[in-house]
Amino acid sequence: MSQRKCALITGSSRGVGKEVALRLAEKGYDIVINYARSKKAALETAEEIEAMGVKTLVVKANVGQPEKIKDMFQQIDETFGRLDVFVNNAASGVQRPIMDLEENHWDWTMNINAKALLFCGQEAAKLMEKNGGGHIVSISSLGSIRYLENYTVVGVSKAALEALTRYLSVELSQKNIVVNAVSGGAIDTDALKHFPNREELLEDAKKNTPAGRMVEIKDMVDSVEFLVSGKADMIRGQTIIVDGGRSLLV
Repeated sequence: MSQRKCALITGSSRGVGKEVALRLAEKGYDIVINYARSKKAALETAEEIEAMGVKTLVVKANVGQPEKIKDMFQQIDETFGRLDVFVNNAASGVQRPIMDLEENHWDWTMNINAKALLFCGQEAAKLMEKNGGGHIVSISSLGSIRYLENYTVVGVSKAALEALTRYLSVELSQKNIVVNAVSGGAIDTDALKHFPNREELLEDAKKNTPAGRMVEIKDMVDSVEFLVSGKADMIRGQTIIVDGGRSLLV
């Protein structure tokens, strides 16, 4: 078993996931990089991380499929023999008005954004238990608690993720596993390019955030780092909103 701590970040070839992976590598964690499609970006991220002197494992897996999840965790066990941190970051989703939604849109979005947390959480807990505990943090968004245009299925999936965070927190606490979520305001990442109303969201965040600026990736990463640091172990089952106060206004 590796003496160094190990962290899995799903969807870590770019965006928030990549920056979380880099930050935890800086802290000395070995890193498991998971991707579904962006192999080149995942390998480039691995290269950046290995330059810091820690080990990486790159795993292709669609986390919406439980059999792929099992295979991924088997690889983690074989490579590192442990897991200390799981950041549930991978997300996808169909953005359409309610009347245009179809069953496959619902299934695809719910599987990757909500079901993945349950089945990854189960496998993560088995590995964390071997080493006396660990931390799980999921990435959510404000669409879980407020209306965003064309965001129905994604918003509902994130609400499910936040509810599941509470349930996992209670049941995994007996294994000394701390479970929370971080919900971000609009951040100008690649993911936002898929929003039909991207410009409107960015304009709103710039103008109406009490903190006087938009949320940046670094703000999310700082919060994840805090939640897995051990300094936040009495925060359990919570969704920490990182939005500069935007959601406090109408």
